[in-house]
Amino acid sequence: MDLEHTLQSIVSLHSVIPEDGFTASILGTERGGSGIVIRETGLVLTIGYLITEAEAVWLTCMDGRVVPAHALAYDQETGFGLVQALDRLDLPALPLGRASVARPGDPVVLAAGGRGQFVNAHIVAKQEFAGYWEYLLEEAIFTAPAHPSWGGAGLIDAEGRLLGVGSLMVQQLTETGLQDINMVVPIDLLPPILDDLLSHGQLSKPARPWLGVYTAESEGRIVVANVAERGPAAAAGLRRGDIVAGVRDADVASLADFYRKVWESGPAGTEIPIEVVRNNRSLWLRVKSADRGAFLRKPRVH
Repeated sequence: MDLEHTLQSIVSLHSVIPEDGFTASILGTERGGSGIVIRETGLVLTIGYLITEAEAVWLTCMDGRVVPAHALAYDQETGFGLVQALDRLDLPALPLGRASVARPGDPVVLAAGGRGQFVNAHIVAKQEFAGYWEYLLEEAIFTAPAHPSWGGAGLIDAEGRLLGVGSLMVQQLTETGLQDINMVVPIDLLPPILDDLLSHGQLSKPARPWLGVYTAESEGRIVVANVAERGPAAAAGLRRGDIVAGVRDADVASLADFYRKVWESGPAGTEIPIEVVRNNRSLWLRVKSADRGAFLRKPRVH
């Protein structure tokens, strides 16, 4: 791999979100990270939380040029975001690799925007990942050592191909203690949805039901850490500290199991009975789910 050439495809990304945006209080009104040029027309792939509800986006190339851009799409299921440069980037497109053939132990580079902002790493695991914000990947990629600027960073294999996009920093317990590692969304999830995202800004299928609840696993239980203001869970009476025990007529075994049972209940708008334990008492609540995207400000049309 010609690393110097490959790094030219990684740009810095800065976005501005209006103060009244639904995600502003959670993710901030100014967000920074990276993006990867995947088409020479100036199409840039990033992690979606960087551009959710963005009213302005700027890309900075390795040579210092700053180019305005437009937030095209954010896919709630994968977490990918797409940005279109509004002026010429004149940067090479990074070819897409195959995350499915990557294996733990493989050497990789995790590269962020900015000259020299890369970490030589290796894949430490490929496994299921459930995020507290109603998010699930069947097989995420985990790499170490961790990159301190992981958001939107490109995971690149030894042949210079894109394997995924950096999403989070998490901790792994090892024999020597806790180790920081990066969670990466695998690139194999992009090709099946790319045309939809480019044409419609979203997938051409019914949206998953969204509850607006932030949950975590604790001692084998699914605990409500918070609820989104004005979201379906809040409207139905779910509270911080509630323990999720069941969905419809089935027990919940894990965070991933909770999400799957909710999503299997029907499209957004489906009313979902959820059993919670509060103050050691069982309580059934009926949550009228929603389309998460309906709560978000839409990108301005350029």
